[in-house]
Amino acid sequence: MKLNLTGIDLENVIDRVVDYTLGMDMTWNWPCGVAYYGVSRVYEVTGEQRYLDRMAEWCGEYIEAGLPEQWTVNSCAMGHMLLTLYEQTKEQKYLDLILSKLDYLSNQALRFGDRVLQHTVSPTNDFPEQAWADTLFMAGYFMLRAGVLLEDKALIHDALHQYYWHIHYLQDEHSGLWYHGYNHIQGDHMSGIYWARANAWAAYTMSRVGKVLPEAYLYPPCMHISSSLREQLASVKKLQKEEGLWGTVLDYPEAYGEVSATAGIGAAMVMQGNPLHGKYIRRALDGLLANIADNGRVLNVSGGTAVMNDLQGYLEIDRKWAQGWGQGLALAFLTAVLEQTR
Repeated sequence: MKLNLTGIDLENVIDRVVDYTLGMDMTWNWPCGVAYYGVSRVYEVTGEQRYLDRMAEWCGEYIEAGLPEQWTVNSCAMGHMLLTLYEQTKEQKYLDLILSKLDYLSNQALRFGDRVLQHTVSPTNDFPEQAWADTLFMAGYFMLRAGVLLEDKALIHDALHQYYWHIHYLQDEHSGLWYHGYNHIQGDHMSGIYWARANAWAAYTMSRVGKVLPEAYLYPPCMHISSSLREQLASVKKLQKEEGLWGTVLDYPEAYGEVSATAGIGAAMVMQGNPLHGKYIRRALDGLLANIADNGRVLNVSGGTAVMNDLQGYLEIDRKWAQGWGQGLALAFLTAVLEQTR
């Protein structure tokens, strides 16, 4: 795939976004987990030691100040940063935290049906027997990365199991698009909305399977995952707005363009590697770059979003403030483009 990046100083843009991200006031939870995942990807592609050092410094201060007493599915997103730190330093304190999160996901986290992870954002039973697309990034993809790093086949199979069932419950096989959530008790998708960031969580994590799992073709679920991604992107590309963004509700033309979803979907297209997606990727990149302030703040990112009751609930979500997931997904996209051009 060839992308014409003439006139774009991608590394400078990335550096500004990283700098703003590392200066944000975040806690040990999913917004920081996604943000620092993005920074980790930048380190992996550029090798800039200062990015790794600043994450390690922040992590050390937080460990000293005191970590949460109990994990949730969402807080396991912090495991992405820990995997990168452990892989690079081999320090036991990072491995201990990784293993603690994996123990929670494998043995303590709420599950339903065929051992499907229930989405949780607090130590209480927030959403009984609900599957959310978010879980694939916060937990499933983390489990996959950890299983590969630790050479744990059971963990790899559990991770792929989560992918399989989230596809089963959340993807509309007729449209190819993903619903935000599924209620196993009611047997429905609640408001039935094709929320853009849910589709970004799904597309991005599916696009990474073949990148992180050696000989992925030997695992039968991977064929299912690649087919799911193909069907999803074939539909998503048709819904891109003129300015390169995707609307916060994909199939509602009047929905505002949302930058974090655009970044996640754009990154997935880069990872999938279909050369005919080049024009959609370039539009998405232009749309993202137009929404990055001079100080590295990513603009027009929708706030935290539960599975809302109706369409209007999604359209009214605020997009005024910088968000960790917006910074992290923007970095994931920018880094994917940079990696592809090297």
